[in-house]
Amino acid sequence: MASAVAAIPAAASAQAIEHFSRLLTLETDCWDVHQALSSGVIDFVLLDVRSPELYAAGHVPGAISLPHRKIIASVMKAWPDAQLFVVYCAGTHCNGADKAALALARLGRGVKIMIGGATGWVDEGFALATGSEPGTIAGPAANQAAATPAPLERWKRER
Repeated sequence: MASAVAAIPAAASAQAIEHFSRLLTLETDCWDVHQALSSGVIDFVLLDVRSPELYAAGHVPGAISLPHRKIIASVMKAWPDAQLFVVYCAGTHCNGADKAALALARLGRGVKIMIGGATGWVDEGFALATGSEPGTIAGPAANQAAATPAPLERWKRER
């Protein structure tokens, strides 16, 4: 008798290639985000889509607070149409990142979810920033973290 693991055969190689290739177009992980932020290759905007209170209590350094319910066309005009967004929430037990990714996709924006969210970030041994400012990861990219665009700052003051 086969184990529960082997009871269902693995997918054919072509099917696995298709599946995992597609998955990587929708997701990134904490390690890759950390590496990009640390090295200064910041070609995406990192959005923490949880509440402002949870963001202030601890967020990925460099992330901008934008709760998923606030992702609307007028707010997103703060960034170029071709901008790639990486979104995260608390972790795998939270679907806020899925809601944010769906909202961004509906607005025609490129988006990936950072799998693991804030919990995954901590699980990888990375530190969280606290407070209402994005902060940065110490290292060569310390002064290159994506700044909050002026229209978004204006929106935050008005809310």
